[in-house]
Amino acid sequence: MTAGVKQDVLDLLVEQHNQIKTLFGQLGHAKGARKRELFQDLVRLLAVHESAEEIVVHPTARRRIDRGDEVTGQLRHEEDEAKHELAALYDLGVEHPDFERRLATLSEAVVAHATREETEEFPSLRRDLSPAQLGRMAGAVRAAEATAPTRPHPHTGESAPANLMAGPPLAVFDRIRDAVRDWRESHRDQE
Repeated sequence: MTAGVKQDVLDLLVEQHNQIKTLFGQLGHAKGARKRELFQDLVRLLAVHESAEEIVVHPTARRRIDRGDEVTGQLRHEEDEAKHELAALYDLGVEHPDFERRLATLSEAVVAHATREETEEFPSLRRDLSPAQLGRMAGAVRAAEATAPTRPHPHTGESAPANLMAGPPLAVFDRIRDAVRDWRESHRDQE
């Protein structure tokens, strides 16, 4: 992005999709503490990214694009399935013998989902919304990400109201858990 040019929501989300794909690729080669760290980064990015899409992007697409209900309904279903699998992987841990196989399956599903967003939802949003609207949506996505949970919470649902109601309290809880985890890991190295 050139200095002075404001990034719109679609560019922001595609950039995040690329970061997610990169993390999946790096995870496939990582070991030990580095693997745990990369997985924590992936969990956090996926959790905040999907929450923001569910709060800002999909409701707008549902209302504004052709076949919006159909397109976003399928995307929300895929996101809900990914949340469940990500939560299960988180509970399993990176050292579990099934982790690699299940991570590969999740990676394929998430990449297919991102591709579907980029080919079915995003072009319609770019066509039907003004550059100013897409720019404002980027700000709304960033705000939603700042207050989103950092872990998947599949039982909260995938609707915008569910995320708006449950997201901020879960985000506080997640961020405290993350801080405690980071503190423990930093002190483990000093023992």
